[in-house]
Amino acid sequence: MLQVAGVLKAFQGVTALDHVTMSVRTGEVHALVGGNGAGKSTLVKVLSGVHQPDAGELRLLGEPVRFTGPADARRAGIATIHQETNLVPTMSVARNLLLGREPRGRLGLIDAAAVHARAEEVLAAYGLEVDVRRPLGSLGEGACQIVALARAASADARLVIMDEPTTALDHDELETLFAAVGRLREQGRSVIYVTHRMEELYGICDRVTVLRDGRVVHTGPLAGLDRLRLVSLMLGRPFHPVEPAPQAGEPDVPADAPILEAKGLTRHHMLDGVSLEMRAGEVVGLGGLLGAGRSETARAIAGALPVDAGQVTVAGRASAQARKWSVRSAVRAGIGLVPENRKTEGIVPTLSVRDNIALAALPRLSRAGIVSDTQVDSIVATFMRRLGIKAVSPRQPAGELSGGNQQKVLLARWLAMHPKVLLLDEPTRGVDVATKLEMQALLDELAVDGLAILLISSDVAELVENCDSVVVLRDGAITEQLTGPEVTEDRLLAALAKD
Repeated sequence: MLQVAGVLKAFQGVTALDHVTMSVRTGEVHALVGGNGAGKSTLVKVLSGVHQPDAGELRLLGEPVRFTGPADARRAGIATIHQETNLVPTMSVARNLLLGREPRGRLGLIDAAAVHARAEEVLAAYGLEVDVRRPLGSLGEGACQIVALARAASADARLVIMDEPTTALDHDELETLFAAVGRLREQGRSVIYVTHRMEELYGICDRVTVLRDGRVVHTGPLAGLDRLRLVSLMLGRPFHPVEPAPQAGEPDVPADAPILEAKGLTRHHMLDGVSLEMRAGEVVGLGGLLGAGRSETARAIAGALPVDAGQVTVAGRASAQARKWSVRSAVRAGIGLVPENRKTEGIVPTLSVRDNIALAALPRLSRAGIVSDTQVDSIVATFMRRLGIKAVSPRQPAGELSGGNQQKVLLARWLAMHPKVLLLDEPTRGVDVATKLEMQALLDELAVDGLAILLISSDVAELVENCDSVVVLRDGAITEQLTGPEVTEDRLLAALAKD
């Protein structure tokens, strides 16, 4: 179906794709994996016509092709479905599905009845039964992904590129999406599937291409390639799993006074008397299903969500009643929040990596309103090196970085403040396996340094692996707290499933 032969792409003198060669067979689901900054996004943009290669060639069904823009790629039969679907939420499901290809009557007007009938027929084939007259925005993320996939298939796309399609999907939505991908395979269409989730790779993909530092380091069948070997290929070094710490003996967490106390945090319809404690060097997990109040708890502690009642105390000194607690109060007290949505609430994409990292520390670095550039450059260089942030230079716009590197920039921003408490809301969502492992190692390092960490994650295994204790929320209230040996996957799943 597709051949990529020696494709080279560079930006500002930095090579993003270094003579990449790969092939995608007709009727196969081909995984594309690699660490952040490996070149996955750049390759997807070359294949979808956003970027033109500096050298090399693309062949579609054996014929050379060169795209001057995304429209050329679409006309050639290549459809790209991004993590954030490029659909119109205020339009109906049917109009989104057939946008630009609506059946028309004799006068050239759109035939609404025919649009609805065709949309129902197409979506039913992909296992999605919804009222196609509803606004697309009223559907869940999974249904929107199915609409995007069905739109691509119904437009006669021969090759569908799916870029991290399942980040926000639940189990049932995943099953529906996988069934739809299987249908594309049965029809003889090809799929390039970009993901960081191992379960998806081995559950749905036939072959895999691994990129590292812009080069192809492996292409071959997934069958017979074990997970540790795949991770090693992505990391570029042997991977040795860390042995779990023994449960017996004295705990590593000091039994001194809490560094943070949140008492009775209450917000109408959101939080119902949430109280928790964190000590220096301790990682506290916050578990719960979607809508349980996890993010709201973190935002209330960070002063970003006004609450009706409650109190936050940091290091026994910085205490304030709920109505007086603010982001300014929290930052001054030494609390940093890395939000769940880094794109809209964290990173300032048009600012440089340097400015994004220095943003929170500027008041501390200024003297009489003047900031020392030398001091800022030193701090930025230190944290870029410590966190392994990959960028052309500190002056590169942060919006141009990969998702994992953007997450590291946010972490660097708060670490530059030397906080007492760090609140991390889904810090590994949307990042690759290699970056996830790096972040888990960083959590251990920060805890050893005495930082108190609140970790919010939808990944049960991540909570078990990283946390000293886990607080479980449901409907904005604490239902259970697990500590030490109690923090196991079975106990946590039972707590999440409890009525």
